[in-house]
Amino acid sequence: MKHCSMRSNLTIRPPVGFDTGPMARLLSEIIRAGGATARTQEVTATDMAVMIAKDADRSAWFVAESAGEIVGFQHVSPYPGLPAEACDIATFVQQGRQQLGVGSALFSATSQAARNLGYAWICACIRTDNAGGRAYYQSRGFRDYQLMSGVALADGHVVDQMLTRFDLD
Repeated sequence: MKHCSMRSNLTIRPPVGFDTGPMARLLSEIIRAGGATARTQEVTATDMAVMIAKDADRSAWFVAESAGEIVGFQHVSPYPGLPAEACDIATFVQQGRQQLGVGSALFSATSQAARNLGYAWICACIRTDNAGGRAYYQSRGFRDYQLMSGVALADGHVVDQMLTRFDLD
């Protein structure tokens, strides 16, 4: 376990079975709020468990825990359309906990895990209207490499997305 002392006392660790419920609630709250993810349907603990298990040998998941509460999670995994040396990243931080060091602490663990898995770079696909997400990934050193215009989400909304890249060398 890695302990990080930032503005809050965080523990960054891989998720375990009982984390899937809190992770699903956190993600569903972000989905309901809208604008910060391409996901449009809320998820259950079972959905989270399936996502964590998928491509387990090529993925890494971490949760941020503060005072026994899951306040964020992040993962890297293979993604269709990316070359084998690249992985996709997703970051979710509890509403009201952004800009408190949660994402930074998660990225430290996740980027090292991506290196350990043999990836050369990480791709973040971010809605262009997600200013917080764009700022977060830019502050980590991600750089834009491709704009995807007119992407239709599952609920019919059409958004633009920016693909960004972080080299792990």
